[in-house]
Amino acid sequence: MGEYETVIGLEVHVELATKSKIFCGCSTAFGGEPNTHVCPVCLGMPGALPVLNQKAVEYAVAVGLSAHCEITRVSYFDRKNYFYPDNPQNYQISQLYYPICRNGYLEIEGEDGTKKIGIHEIHLEEDAGKLIHEENGGGSRIDYNRSGVPLIEIVSEPDLASAGEVIAYLEQLRVTIQYLGASDCKLQEGSMRADVNLSLRKAGEAGLGVRTEMKNLSSFRAIAQAIAHEAKRQEEILSGGGRVVQETRRWDENEGCSYSMRSKEDAKDYRYFPEPDLPPLVVSDEWMEEIRGRIPELREEKKARYRIEYGLSEYDIGILTESRQMAEFFEDTVSLCRRPKETANWLIGEAMRLRKESGGGNGYFSFSPKHLAGLIRMVEAGEVNRTTAKVVFEQIFRQDVDPEVYVKEHGLGMTGDAEELREAVRQVLEQNPQPVADYKGGKEKAFGFLVGQSMKATKGKADPGKIRELLKDLLS
Repeated sequence: MGEYETVIGLEVHVELATKSKIFCGCSTAFGGEPNTHVCPVCLGMPGALPVLNQKAVEYAVAVGLSAHCEITRVSYFDRKNYFYPDNPQNYQISQLYYPICRNGYLEIEGEDGTKKIGIHEIHLEEDAGKLIHEENGGGSRIDYNRSGVPLIEIVSEPDLASAGEVIAYLEQLRVTIQYLGASDCKLQEGSMRADVNLSLRKAGEAGLGVRTEMKNLSSFRAIAQAIAHEAKRQEEILSGGGRVVQETRRWDENEGCSYSMRSKEDAKDYRYFPEPDLPPLVVSDEWMEEIRGRIPELREEKKARYRIEYGLSEYDIGILTESRQMAEFFEDTVSLCRRPKETANWLIGEAMRLRKESGGGNGYFSFSPKHLAGLIRMVEAGEVNRTTAKVVFEQIFRQDVDPEVYVKEHGLGMTGDAEELREAVRQVLEQNPQPVADYKGGKEKAFGFLVGQSMKATKGKADPGKIRELLKDLLS
């Protein structure tokens, strides 16, 4: 694409983690039976009046502050009119003219270093329902459980130039919002959804080309594929002397292509007017500072502190701060055992391996920091060796056992009697004359075999370092 360059802006919808909907008291829980989390307000019944959810406002302000936005002190809600089966009122309550947050930015690591991505605005609105299409054209059903779930829509400036930058921006946005506790941002459940506005322009030009909007992007993989496909499609049109049409396109992940849904709407198409049933939303200085004071240490701040306080590698820091839950678990464990590197090794190595094997995803660990810290102390004190510690840790991971109790009950404590170890190693040498001869003949691999046999003879309860010392002493 040397002749053209890609220009991308994103509209990211994020479902907020409130327990009730934005304008009524219905549950926002995911996965309920269809049409059970509904009431006259979120079903758009005549005479039902909306009441704004305070927690949704606080989450929106927290996201805005974390994204360096200006907070609009007096904002308003508007009616966005459109007719579609999943929209029970035939309008959506949103914010067009006075969004709650404006003029912010997030920083990402781009191909040429740190890049600032502008955020045009963040506005509050309500979600629509969900259409469930039956196979083979059998019709569609509507579930209104999602109708009225609080959303923020984060509208970026057209500052993104590649799929890689888009993914980096979305990752940064997702981690920030998760740290705030404002949303779980699960793409697979629809609590974070991105629409991609993409256009091409001649390389070096400042103006913007005609853009298309792509919807139905439910994973980072789909987003990257859709961007590559749409950029190629537009380039072929422009190179052939054609004209790109401004439209909304739907991405089909199974087919790996997009198709036109409708012409791209403008604000005039929705006939916006002020929402008559909601008063102005006033965010006072005191309320804003109260919200700011509740914002936790975010990822970039944590990473900077970990470098100084713990002296960990960038790789370790990156993994430990991927989620607020992982970072807090790490810090809680270190506060008990004072061994940051050992704690990092156990979490990044064994804990993540076992979680992957159990299909646990990236959620919370079910064992306690106290028990991991106890195991780390036992290894350091020489009460168990590392091989045994891995066996014990698996039980901690699966059943949250107390490591001291488990080791005692199963007789896994380290064998430390020098004469007992010496006798066990001597017997291994007597029983394996060929490996002994091989080692003395210069075959170093034979030494590893003898170490393994000695550990087996001591039922894995010896210190491997002491076993090596005894072997070298007796073999000499």
